[in-house]
Amino acid sequence: MSGAGFHVHGPHDHAMEHAAQHEPSGMAGQLAVITAILATVGAMFAYMGGATQANAGLYKNTAAIKKTEASNQWNYYQAKSGKQNLSELAIELAPESRKSFYQDEVKRYKTEKATVMAEAQKLDAESTEWDKKSDEQMHQHHRWAQATTALQIAIAMAAIALLTKKRWLEYAVFGVSAIGVVLGVAAWFHY
Repeated sequence: MSGAGFHVHGPHDHAMEHAAQHEPSGMAGQLAVITAILATVGAMFAYMGGATQANAGLYKNTAAIKKTEASNQWNYYQAKSGKQNLSELAIELAPESRKSFYQDEVKRYKTEKATVMAEAQKLDAESTEWDKKSDEQMHQHHRWAQATTALQIAIAMAAIALLTKKRWLEYAVFGVSAIGVVLGVAAWFHY
């Protein structure tokens, strides 16, 4: 109320000014800060989960490409084996003047087959290695997803704790948050 040159504040005005000048305190303030931190950490965990999932798909695709290349080499090896077998048969059936030609062909096919086999085995090993990397990334993705889920549950519990003003629920928020952080650390260190 105002009158000739002076202003008197009512109790409500004083409470409003005090609330505007000070940070929230008590359970509400604590849960607000915790929720903001959890949301930030959860966003980082979700990003990492998405990145590892994308890597897993990329690595699995590379493994499939290497497996196809290896299969092509094994088919090439089989073709060389067939030609070698035909040359060996020709040695038996050809006239004496042509036998040396077919013997040279058999030697050539054996040499070529050894090179093709080495390449096929190398590509098979690369495919297996990319599969292993993909599996590792998927495991890490699952850890990130578990960590993110735990933090999302903690955020929901914080809202319920705030609405119900149950102190035990606030402690549960801390517990579930800790589980989420531990899972995030496990994902970071590839456990």
